[in-house]
Amino acid sequence: MPVAYLIVESSITDPEAFKQYMAAAPAVVREFGGDYLVRGGRMDVLEGNWTPPRLTVLRYPSFEAARNMYDSPAYVAARALRQGSTACFNMVLVEGVDTPPA
Repeated sequence: MPVAYLIVESSITDPEAFKQYMAAAPAVVREFGGDYLVRGGRMDVLEGNWTPPRLTVLRYPSFEAARNMYDSPAYVAARALRQGSTACFNMVLVEGVDTPPA
């Protein structure tokens, strides 16, 4: 079963309020087998004109696990904590490549 990646573009406008979301979300992510691969950090646009203010990338054991996390009551509550703290919060879930074991 291929892994899945959750990719988030965000622009934080109220860092203090966003800290509440950042405190709540990681436990829910871990509960569903997710791992943070990218959480902000240095970025360099190599091609095109997409210049996201901040990117977060998470890996999940499956598409279904990521979707179940997103729909879980705990994550619904975490999402409510970030209301009004971002100018944008775009999220996409994509299935990874199913690679054979080495």
